[in-house]
Amino acid sequence: MDNDVAAGNTTSTLGHLALGLTLLAFGLGGTGVIDNVAAADAAGLATWVGGVALFLAGLLALRAGGTREGTAFAALGAFWFTWGTAAGGGVPAEAAGVFMLLWALLALSLTAAASGTGPFGQGVYGLLCVSLLLSGVAGLAGSGGLAKAGGWVAAVAGLAAWYGATAALAGWPTTLRRPSRGPATA
Repeated sequence: MDNDVAAGNTTSTLGHLALGLTLLAFGLGGTGVIDNVAAADAAGLATWVGGVALFLAGLLALRAGGTREGTAFAALGAFWFTWGTAAGGGVPAEAAGVFMLLWALLALSLTAAASGTGPFGQGVYGLLCVSLLLSGVAGLAGSGGLAKAGGWVAAVAGLAAWYGATAALAGWPTTLRRPSRGPATA
């Protein structure tokens, strides 16, 4: 997350909470750890929380001059809305795989744009990129194992986004600090 999140920017915190909850629901569904729950079962949450709420947070961030966050949230809102409305709609696995791979390019761009923002900003987008890559390849190859791996990575990304937003609200640390060591002696 960026400095605005650490300082408690409301739009940023709301956007990261929405992203975190959506990624966590999508990821847990993809892992298969909960009986009778699949990634497609997160479609409603993805449409309204990940899609609409995240898109609105993006527009608010853009209006406030937050180009990086605004672009990220609005684009991810479009992704989740599109995925949520199409999930379970009879889309061939190969088409869903290509969809995921194309959106992985967006996540890669967001990861690169988040350089210097700390482990939560770049980490969440990097994990999202890996998750989308795994899910996309799983769709193209028909690999349940890769789909589950993508689900786990998405769940971890969701937890990281959720923690970062919660940390901003609660004043918890969002950076790891090394203990200082004295000067090196020979």
